[in-house]
Amino acid sequence: MYKNSKQTVLFPMLLAAGMALGILLGQYLGRHDRASEIRGMLTQMALPTNKLTYTLSLIENRYVDSVSMDSLAEHVIPMLVAELDPHSVYIPASEMQELNEPLEGEFDGIGVVFNMATDTVIVLNVIPQGPSDRAGVKAGDRIVEIDDSLVAGRRVPQNEIMKRLRGPRGSKVRLGLERQGIAGLVDVEVERGVIPIRSVESAFRIVDGIGYIRLGQFARTTSAEIRGALDTLRAQGISKLIFDLRGNSGGYLDQAILVANEFLHEGQLIVYTEDRHHEQVREYADGTGSAQDMEVAVLIDEASASSSEILAGALQDNDRGTIIGRRSFGKGLVQQQIPYADGSALRLTTARYYTPTGRSIQKPYTIGDEAGYEEDIWNRYRNNEFFTADSIHFADSLKRITPGGKVVYGGGGIMPDVFVPADTTDVTKYFVEVAGRNILYRYTIEYSDRHRDALNAVRTVEDLEALLDSDPGMFDDFVRYAARKGVAPRYGDIARSRKLIEAQLRAYIGRNTPLEDNGFYANIYPVDNVIMRAIAILNSEQDD
Repeated sequence: MYKNSKQTVLFPMLLAAGMALGILLGQYLGRHDRASEIRGMLTQMALPTNKLTYTLSLIENRYVDSVSMDSLAEHVIPMLVAELDPHSVYIPASEMQELNEPLEGEFDGIGVVFNMATDTVIVLNVIPQGPSDRAGVKAGDRIVEIDDSLVAGRRVPQNEIMKRLRGPRGSKVRLGLERQGIAGLVDVEVERGVIPIRSVESAFRIVDGIGYIRLGQFARTTSAEIRGALDTLRAQGISKLIFDLRGNSGGYLDQAILVANEFLHEGQLIVYTEDRHHEQVREYADGTGSAQDMEVAVLIDEASASSSEILAGALQDNDRGTIIGRRSFGKGLVQQQIPYADGSALRLTTARYYTPTGRSIQKPYTIGDEAGYEEDIWNRYRNNEFFTADSIHFADSLKRITPGGKVVYGGGGIMPDVFVPADTTDVTKYFVEVAGRNILYRYTIEYSDRHRDALNAVRTVEDLEALLDSDPGMFDDFVRYAARKGVAPRYGDIARSRKLIEAQLRAYIGRNTPLEDNGFYANIYPVDNVIMRAIAILNSEQDD
């Protein structure tokens, strides 16, 4: 009985335990099979191979809080681009108009040239037949109110004044003007219109037989402007040209090619670009240029970059003209502007460009070290490169030979054929005081106010010279003016700087005439040692 009883008790217990174990094992095996199935599915799914895309997707879909992905992108994209070359850049939508306007060749506004020498908006010139001209705004007017808002004496930033004056074409702005000889404000309503932006800042006959063109940038209208300037100079008997690219930071590549085409002969290589796949695009002159027979001297400096270097390099490598000045910036990368749907854009480096002899003139850079890249110009100054060509060194591996046998170098800007150092000979403490404290410029504004009718009547450079020559006491009057403004005369300094001061006085007054920048450069060039060297070289070639 005992034995049978024991078995009777144990059997149900073993059966129950077996059933429980079976259930547990079944559940485990079921989970195991499901896990295996999931793992199999995951291995078959294509997980994102791009960690950045995957991370952004995770943040957007699984982050605990809602996140504005557009706002996040505005922070992330600039950091990404900063890890590329120094010239790839992200441009927010808010900055696109300001950056593109100078290159597009026009903007919507009222058509005045103004300055704020003190805390008052002074109209220096009015664009002929422009909106302000039609509304009766005159050179010399002070803009006191803009749309009933007082701006005079308020130290309103100049960029804020520009925003208030500009606006969509067809819209209107009311100006309260202070005008010499008129009591009270003159109310003028101006309907905004299209205002052209000129890339050719100045073009005139500088001396007999030699013309001068200063190009500020390579905009969409540049090649047409250059052709017009060349036609005008030709009509004045010009056969030689000084082409000033100093301070020109570049712009559209196609415009540099079109301008180079004006000077090069058919079949001559202008530039070629090469992308990451080593595919090249070569640009050649087509033989239609209007200045193929014109002797040319091209002026460059450390601020001449990109398209300026393409043009200078094309002429130098084809033994076409003389490059004069100081070593250029050294930008040999080509950017393509790629728009986003929100109006922002990415200017991405997509190729390198090379001069006809195969020079890459891109200066060295370290990825992510934008500050170090920008310091290069300052390092040139500290290394005395602004003052002596002997301080500039190129590796022999970067040497190229032009068809005419001239040695040129790549690897960091265009080295001029004729080096002209920065000139500080006449810069004295007195000059630094009157120029740095804006006293010199303010004098020219007041002088222009006193002679407004005569200055407005100027039509040619010769008219301007005759008018300024008729006032021999202007320089002494300025010295007395500076003394009243707190700069006592230092007669030794004044004697040394006199030529420089006189040139600047005449130049700023000249800009206050309808000649605008032609009036400026026609008077400043005698104290510009680079221009004077170019004139000497072109005259020497003429004698030969």
